[in-house]
Amino acid sequence: MPENEMTFSVSLARTDADIQAAQALRYQVFVEEMGAGGQQVDHAAGLERDYFDAFCDHLLITETRSNQVIGTYRLMRRKQAEAAGRFYSETEYDLDTLKSSGRSLLEVGRSCLHPQFRGGSALFHLWSGLADYVATHRIDVLFGVASFPGTDLDQLAEPLSMLHHGFLAPEWLRCRSEVFQSMALLPKEDVDRKRAMLQIPALIKAYLRLGGVIGEGAYVDHSFNTTDVCMILDTCAMTDRQKRMFAGPQVEG
Repeated sequence: MPENEMTFSVSLARTDADIQAAQALRYQVFVEEMGAGGQQVDHAAGLERDYFDAFCDHLLITETRSNQVIGTYRLMRRKQAEAAGRFYSETEYDLDTLKSSGRSLLEVGRSCLHPQFRGGSALFHLWSGLADYVATHRIDVLFGVASFPGTDLDQLAEPLSMLHHGFLAPEWLRCRSEVFQSMALLPKEDVDRKRAMLQIPALIKAYLRLGGVIGEGAYVDHSFNTTDVCMILDTCAMTDRQKRMFAGPQVEG
């Protein structure tokens, strides 16, 4: 069915079945497509899940005619992190600067879209749903790990170096990788910005367009087959144009 004949709805998961639908999509994208793994991945059931799922809100995009979940975002506020014992990102990054800032925090992660719906209006629904959640809970700062596929730093040297030289967070927001891997793999003058941007995943580029910055150092996650950076977005510093981009265009469905 052409996408212009489809309609979408955005909601938070309310039942175990809703959460499992998100986990099934994550399995398809992260495990089957990207080659990720992990001790809690349920290969028999086709679910990508972990300890933190039970403490988070799960934003779902559903194609209404097929009732298929085609997009998801995992959201964790500070009170939810306290119940879990920590934020997920604290397995990779020291978050003391953020946690001591006095700002209202939201960790975002496990974002993915079904491959058939990438590049279309489904992405606008995902961002619009996230923007509504941020407004509802009066969130000041969004953060979370965002991933490059693979762990070969030679192949990722240019985009990682560009992020370090051009988008490093101010000190009061700057988280640091717990198992530190410098992102300054090339001198600034050796980085071809246009070529580097072509290697940066769409989600990371979207955060950058909204004014996002990154923490110091990458985290090479061999079990998940990714190289992670910590993305940080101060919603209070967004321009009016960036706020409109974040909310997304008004789309039907």
